[in-house]
Amino acid sequence: MKKLFIAMFLLFSVVNLYANAFDDGINILRQGNYFKASKLFKKVCDEGDAKGCGYLGVLYQYGQGVKQNYFKSAKLFKKACNGGFIKGCGFLGLLYHKGQGVKQNYFKSAKLFKKACNGGFAMGCGFLGVLYQYGQGVRQNYSKAKELYIKACNMGFKLGCKDYEILIKMGY
Repeated sequence: MKKLFIAMFLLFSVVNLYANAFDDGINILRQGNYFKASKLFKKVCDEGDAKGCGYLGVLYQYGQGVKQNYFKSAKLFKKACNGGFIKGCGFLGLLYHKGQGVKQNYFKSAKLFKKACNGGFAMGCGFLGVLYQYGQGVRQNYSKAKELYIKACNMGFKLGCKDYEILIKMGY
């Protein structure tokens, strides 16, 4: 019984330290110290935290606290996405759409946006709508685009609301 208690205590302590490092990274990020935040996100990412990898990927994407590097950003977003951080899938989809750090591939972009959208990430729904509107990586379908824009809008993605209004004004 004593060994079980010690094991549970150690497990809780490790999980708590792990969560605190990520939370510290968020707080430091909010203070604008991108360099220090990048170090904390790298630490938790290296320890297997998908969310930490995703946040570090954003810093590399925009060159905040680290030298801008789309290749590293894509690698981190892939790790985040594969680790269950759904926003990582959406951000990776955006890199595939733009061809930043990866070869441009609308089909992969659509697949990643769909995964993000189905996981509840509004941006993924909105950008998947764009792909349906323009027939990039998917068969052009204005009805599907409107449906995705509405979904994104209802989830709080304002660009989805605007894109929906534009399609309506265009007569679709």
